[in-house]
Amino acid sequence: MAKDKEYTVIDLFAGCGGLSLGLYQAGWQGLFAIEKNEFAFATLKANLIDKKKHFAWPDWLPQTAHDINEVLNNYSQQLKNLRCNVDLVAGGPPCQGFSMAGKRMKDDVRNQLIFSYIKFIKLVQPKMILFENVKGFTYAFNKKNRDGVEPYSQIVIRALEGLGYNVKPHVIDFSDYGVPQRRKRFILVGIQNELGSPDSFEQMLKDNRDKFLVERGLNKTVLLQEAISDLFRSNGEVPTPDRKGFNSGKYGNSELTNYEILMRGDYPDTHDVPNSHSFAKHTADKSKCFLRLLAEYPQRGKRIDGIAREGWKIRQRGITVLDPKSVSPTITGQPDDYLHYFEPRIMTVRECARIQSFPDWYEFQKKYTTGGQMRKIEVPRYSQVGNAIPPLFAEQAGYVLKQMLKYGKIAF
Repeated sequence: MAKDKEYTVIDLFAGCGGLSLGLYQAGWQGLFAIEKNEFAFATLKANLIDKKKHFAWPDWLPQTAHDINEVLNNYSQQLKNLRCNVDLVAGGPPCQGFSMAGKRMKDDVRNQLIFSYIKFIKLVQPKMILFENVKGFTYAFNKKNRDGVEPYSQIVIRALEGLGYNVKPHVIDFSDYGVPQRRKRFILVGIQNELGSPDSFEQMLKDNRDKFLVERGLNKTVLLQEAISDLFRSNGEVPTPDRKGFNSGKYGNSELTNYEILMRGDYPDTHDVPNSHSFAKHTADKSKCFLRLLAEYPQRGKRIDGIAREGWKIRQRGITVLDPKSVSPTITGQPDDYLHYFEPRIMTVRECARIQSFPDWYEFQKKYTTGGQMRKIEVPRYSQVGNAIPPLFAEQAGYVLKQMLKYGKIAF
């Protein structure tokens, strides 16, 4: 029997590797990944380069963090030489300038990385494109005040069409695909004109979803408590192995859900403590506030901000008391955004990673948090997780993209 074709992918703006992990699980062969931040790249390298050997890294590109513009300037000929040998370029530029969850900034320099992305596509000419960004990417800046303004999504679509791609935009909620989190993202799929149309992508995702999830024992909707109920602090504590002066929680082993079983794999057989499951140190006043919120706040899953904070003595900009019987709100890079649904504390990195569908064997690297001016430089573990594409969705997308390349428009 002939061996199935090995489909190749380059991951741009790869972050800590959520998209690459999902594509790896779907059987894709990575060529290389481009990620500027050293913290995020350290996590990707530890898991997908060193541990899983996902990438057939080229000799001409140093195996380290890279700015995409430096790669474009220094290796343009090597990128041109990849033409006809790359099936997919995946990933999208940093989303902070477009995000509705933060300060939308039309002058954020990261927004200009869109044009670096387009230049990369022009050089490499992959057969297919998977582009991801926040939903805010589809909204124009200052729409009410400026004539002729258009969202960056339209700029990308027009540019890719000019490069010879059929493209299809989508806004997809990952909670519809077994991810225990309400996370809507702009997903653009492109395929070279002569190879067909990407119009069937979302329908194929839906057609394949039930079979994919049933094989893993999952429902279409996974609730928050089904994702992290084995990670309570009450399970016991030990000193955090990689964070001096902090404690980590231990695994709970009773009545595991199918999602928890999937995420844990065999990791607890070789590790007593979940990776990155280190608890924050709260002041006495903050712990008292958290206890009161858990006991008395009438509504779960809705952010408490503005003047409403005063009566509850909340000193931070806002917080959401999580609802165990719903999917989580969108996980962000800010650890103080959410209060655990049962214990008076914020979430750990590992709990956020579970909600993002990272398996427990995926070990995060470098600092847990950062602050002040270092926020502009460092991407600590909480931010790495919050910035990622959920691997469980990326895996499903990976299977569909392979089918589209293999069969064109033929669905499952």
